[in-house]
Amino acid sequence: MTGHRILLNGLPVELSEQPLKSGGEAAVYTVVGNDGIVVKLYRDTPGPEQERRLARMLTMTPLGGRPTDRAQPSELAWPTAPARSPGGEFLGYAMNRFGEPEHIRLVGLFTRAQRLRLFPERVDWRFLLGVSWNLAFMTARMHHEGLVVGDFSSNNVVVDANGFVTFLDCDSIAFTDPATQEYFPCLMQTADYCAPERQKGGPATPASDDFALAVLVYQLLTVGNHPFGGVPQDSDSQSTVKDNIAASCSYVVQPERIIVPRGVIDPAVLPPTLLNLARAAFGPGVSNPQARPSAEDWLRALDHERGRVQSCPVRPRHTYSSHLHACPWCERAGRTGQDDFNVVLPPPPPLPVIPRESHALRNSMIIVAALIVLLILLGALGN
Repeated sequence: MTGHRILLNGLPVELSEQPLKSGGEAAVYTVVGNDGIVVKLYRDTPGPEQERRLARMLTMTPLGGRPTDRAQPSELAWPTAPARSPGGEFLGYAMNRFGEPEHIRLVGLFTRAQRLRLFPERVDWRFLLGVSWNLAFMTARMHHEGLVVGDFSSNNVVVDANGFVTFLDCDSIAFTDPATQEYFPCLMQTADYCAPERQKGGPATPASDDFALAVLVYQLLTVGNHPFGGVPQDSDSQSTVKDNIAASCSYVVQPERIIVPRGVIDPAVLPPTLLNLARAAFGPGVSNPQARPSAEDWLRALDHERGRVQSCPVRPRHTYSSHLHACPWCERAGRTGQDDFNVVLPPPPPLPVIPRESHALRNSMIIVAALIVLLILLGALGN
């Protein structure tokens, strides 16, 4: 369909020649002459169930009753219109556009280069804590309204410069139609955020969302470190994050079992309340969904910590938890030569400058002292 005309709500529009984003299931195109919307076209002809799902979604207004700040973007990239061929064949749907430079995918906060390129003056640990809070709030709110994200990953969430988050690919969300009570499951998943029960073929549930949320919050607060990264001591080098999740093997809980990559941040950078939640999620919560902290648990703990952040007195944009006695980012910068939050590694504070007059006085005192010593020696020789 590249470069062809399609119909949105019966009106013809022209798509861009090249997709803005392309994946195995679909491709997303901009609309010529309208930068505010994009169109997602499925690669394979969607069946009647997919068309019915979209039709029911268009009758819903999720999170519509929650007042939001005027500067806050939409929280869900919800479908706004079906996309059809000129002959009426169902092809996909339109949605509001959330792209760079105003919005970046959550995964962009996990790499230093992306953080500094896109939000150089905004991102510090305090900001990442705020994004985590917004993510937990949105997850709890969606669960309250009976929505399950399902395919919950760092690629399906975008964040703006104020830390507000928006969920993408909402056509895969699991929900029950409030009018017909028909259940529409989520069939998509991303391996690095997939709870073991979903790996085994189980349905998407609020508990499986809570597992993905725990991973994402941990990654945000450790500037990108995945809690199931590394290679188990008793495994081969082909072990993947998915394998480690299935084996309940996390260095956050059992560091002795894992050979972690160089440069991984000490989990103790997290405040104790958040670290305890992480250890519950990546320990007993892996195999037992009931033992996982919920989105509400994360929200309460994050809310408590947001007012307890301290600023580094040495370098700008270094903020950290109040339980730490020294700035972890300064220590890390000194060890690696790279600052996680500043484009250029700022030098440490300069040593006090001694005034020129002080130099002259010091030199005079040295000369006087030398003359006194010389006179004493000469007197001793004369005796």
